[in-house]
Amino acid sequence: MEVEGIADLPLHTGHVPPWLVPIMKRLSKAIIEIMLIEWGPSKVIERFSNPLWFQAFNNAIGMDWDSSGSTTVTLGILKEVVDPKTHGFAVLGGKGKNALKVQDEIEILPYDVDKNRLKRISKIVAKVDTTLIQDGHQLYHHSLMVAEDGKWSIIQQGMNLETKFARRYHWKETENFVVEPHSAIAGVKNNIAVNVIERDKDKTRKLLLDLLREDPRKIISMYKQAEAMLKGQLTLDMWIKGGSIAIISKEARLVYMKPVEINRIQEILRKMYEIQPVTFEDALVNGLGPSTARALYLISDLIYNEPPSYKDPVNYPYDPFKYAFAIGGKDGVPYPVNRKVAWEVIYTLEDFISRAKLEEKDKEFSLKKLKGLIRDGDK
Repeated sequence: MEVEGIADLPLHTGHVPPWLVPIMKRLSKAIIEIMLIEWGPSKVIERFSNPLWFQAFNNAIGMDWDSSGSTTVTLGILKEVVDPKTHGFAVLGGKGKNALKVQDEIEILPYDVDKNRLKRISKIVAKVDTTLIQDGHQLYHHSLMVAEDGKWSIIQQGMNLETKFARRYHWKETENFVVEPHSAIAGVKNNIAVNVIERDKDKTRKLLLDLLREDPRKIISMYKQAEAMLKGQLTLDMWIKGGSIAIISKEARLVYMKPVEINRIQEILRKMYEIQPVTFEDALVNGLGPSTARALYLISDLIYNEPPSYKDPVNYPYDPFKYAFAIGGKDGVPYPVNRKVAWEVIYTLEDFISRAKLEEKDKEFSLKKLKGLIRDGDK
């Protein structure tokens, strides 16, 4: 299993009106409980790892069909209505400062799971979408979903103030964090992106790990050399060396020429040199960040002719907008929320849930009674 995808959403201002909040909470809880009856906790959180399914759920409960708030509000509501002990899964983290609480919230999970493993995964996933993929979006939301059996999904969101878009990253349980972990990616393509996750970039990834294990003084010297080469050809699209041509686009240059703190990079490189990371995961959890990675990408490209990818890994599978027609949308798209219909849907779903739970109790009672008759018969 791997990362499900990325979704780009326009930044919207505004808030959820007070009358809509109870509708969204009751409807979310009802849908979740029906899903739990059908699939169980692990499958439920796996569904949320798909960006298109998540958007459809968001549409169905009346939230904006395409806004950045569809992530923060929907996950905030889920965190409120999901009871870890009753529902068999938990929603941790959230927006801003709440994202930083994931490590502490993992510690108090009421499940017998490997909590240190979950803490490490949370850190790695956050770093992959800021360091191994640099697409102009700064993460500000990180939510971890954990099932009682230890299965996990992660939804996080980054913001690009220049394009006015937020990008949502969806993960489901995986052991692979660095080689084409994305599938079913939905969003708007950026012209500016640098990443090393593409499958055909094995040589680049190996070189980058080798560089992380090198003497920091050598790396800083090479970085300054590569930076000088880059600045010396601002009007060119190519740098010719050794009979080969490394193409650096105008957009890629913009990424590389962001401010870099040499002192900070030296500090990180010294730490990498001391620990000698074996994998990217080791480097990421021990402090490798966007600036240091960007410096290494430039060295890899201009000094060693092993460039990262400059492609933004986004496509357009399909649009879940049709689910916005369920009860309408907060901002009136495709039409204002129909309160009467919304409450009728809630009552209907809750009735289904009550009947299903009652049937389950009847089954349990009948089984117990049958077992008792069998025991009596043996006597």
